[in-house]
Amino acid sequence: MSLSVIPELDQPEFRLAVAQFDQAAKAMHLDPNLHERLKSPQRSLSVSLPVRMDDGNVKVFMGYRVQHDSARGPSKGGIRYHQDVNLGEVAALAMWMTWKTALAGLPFGGAKGGITVHAADLSLGELERLTRRYAAEIFPIIGPDKDIPAPDIGTNAQVMAWLMDTYSQQVGYAVPGVVTGKPLSIGGSLGREEATGRGVVDVTLEALKHLKINLADTSVAIQGFGNVGAHTAHIMSQIGAKVVAISDHIGGIYNPKGLDIPEIIRIHKEEGQRIHTMKFGDKVTNEELLTVNCTVLIPAAVAEQITIKNADRLLCRILTEGANGPTTLEADQILEEKGIFTIPDILANSGGVIVSYFEWVQDVQRFFWKDMDIRDRLKDILASAFQRTLSFSQTQKTNMRMAALINGIDRVAQAHLARGLYP
Repeated sequence: MSLSVIPELDQPEFRLAVAQFDQAAKAMHLDPNLHERLKSPQRSLSVSLPVRMDDGNVKVFMGYRVQHDSARGPSKGGIRYHQDVNLGEVAALAMWMTWKTALAGLPFGGAKGGITVHAADLSLGELERLTRRYAAEIFPIIGPDKDIPAPDIGTNAQVMAWLMDTYSQQVGYAVPGVVTGKPLSIGGSLGREEATGRGVVDVTLEALKHLKINLADTSVAIQGFGNVGAHTAHIMSQIGAKVVAISDHIGGIYNPKGLDIPEIIRIHKEEGQRIHTMKFGDKVTNEELLTVNCTVLIPAAVAEQITIKNADRLLCRILTEGANGPTTLEADQILEEKGIFTIPDILANSGGVIVSYFEWVQDVQRFFWKDMDIRDRLKDILASAFQRTLSFSQTQKTNMRMAALINGIDRVAQAHLARGLYP
């Protein structure tokens, strides 16, 4: 199906996701019928969400849930609250989730959801009413054996709790497995909050080992200081790497001698101070941060930050993609020519969905694991996925992104071929 058939999908993120898929499909000689089948989402739902605001007026928001593929199991993916959310972006993220879960070997397909809203503008009551209305609207297509949401940009454990409660009220009993990323008190998992950041660190350590770079000699720059960026910075500083630059969506700071990450996190949380106003280093813009001198660059904010305009100015040795789709196809080619070792997003930021899988398993079994068990299992899965991808990259003489995509797509394709076409 061509993009012109679904004009709502014709957004930069979805074009990038499809272009990556097309490139990988061509390289692996994917069956043309499967190629066409996997290019578009299996199911896309758009819903209008009327919410009574605190002043008594009713405001209507737009919400989305896209299920890209469910051949390997129930679909899985986060819910994003952001003012720029649209159907095309959500569909792209759902496609990347399909390859991500397959690459990690999880029995899931890919999904994603979102609401077009600036959540910080809402009161707690407005946010709850919006969330519960959204949950009620997508209720028919979610469930622990259908589609399992999770947190993403702008959402957290409390939002997941409201989603879980609304779903449970509809069916008449508690269903903790309908979402992941919940509070521990209602079936959440230890290690879930920091899982994506911990996974970013785990795969980066594998890359450092492969390139024979000592951790003590490693400097790290991180764009984005949300859940992923903050946890990545904290864990990196704990294990002995030197974090030299960080930023939030407004701007950041750079200090080649290293930043005091624990103190920055404390000030950021307790006092709400913006990163770029702190006196720990020189001010930098988000664009400038990408080109600082560092061993590891971690874009952990939003898509399409590394483009043909700035790729040739990157000075890092390793690029670990904490965000989804931060690098354009044209930039990929430049980075490869520069010899920058790229750990693609569907591998680098898969820690969140892996531990979400652990949470789902624990909920279904009603048996919960220790924190160290979760860390060890996460590390094992990521190390295995990294080594498989690296080995394929070396034997097939392709880059890490193509190796990861081809591995993920092939697993999905094999599931489709085994199941056949109905009717």
